[in-house]
Amino acid sequence: MSRTKNITLGLSATALAVVAGIGVAGMASATTTPAPTPSAGSSASADAGTTPGSGIGKHGGRGGERGLAQAAALGEKLGVEEANVTEAFEAFREASRPTTSPADGEKPDAATRDAALAKSLAESLGIEEFKVTAALEELRSERQAQKTAELKTRLDQAVTDGKLTQAEADAVTRAVESGVVGGGRH
Repeated sequence: MSRTKNITLGLSATALAVVAGIGVAGMASATTTPAPTPSAGSSASADAGTTPGSGIGKHGGRGGERGLAQAAALGEKLGVEEANVTEAFEAFREASRPTTSPADGEKPDAATRDAALAKSLAESLGIEEFKVTAALEELRSERQAQKTAELKTRLDQAVTDGKLTQAEADAVTRAVESGVVGGGRH
């Protein structure tokens, strides 16, 4: 192979290893706590799965502290009590639980999930849907900016510690920004 190909493959492998390590470290440090049970009075009309922006994961994951922080932040943006937002999230989660398993490799449409979540939260909270959508998008943007800053800090430290060269750190940054690694939409 040519030297350029070797360098490119090496940088790509390094980028994948760094991003995978970041992801594993993030998962290992995650804590979960049981989510509150929705009340019988909760209603939600959603027919899609859960959404990454909701703070509630497919199997109740991301609930815990992160989901509670999401509910608190959304409640603050909407002028609604955190407990009401948490209850609305839980009602959505329960109402949208899939009845069948998706085919291998099949993922629900993110835009459909997001729209269903916004509609459900709006109905549960008595708020106009466009306001809920705007608040969710704003929170998602804030989280993405925070993740980007955290990645930059970690990569800068790796360069300082001699674990990566600046070129490798730049390659990781480009790979994440282009969606090659780091998975999913943000």
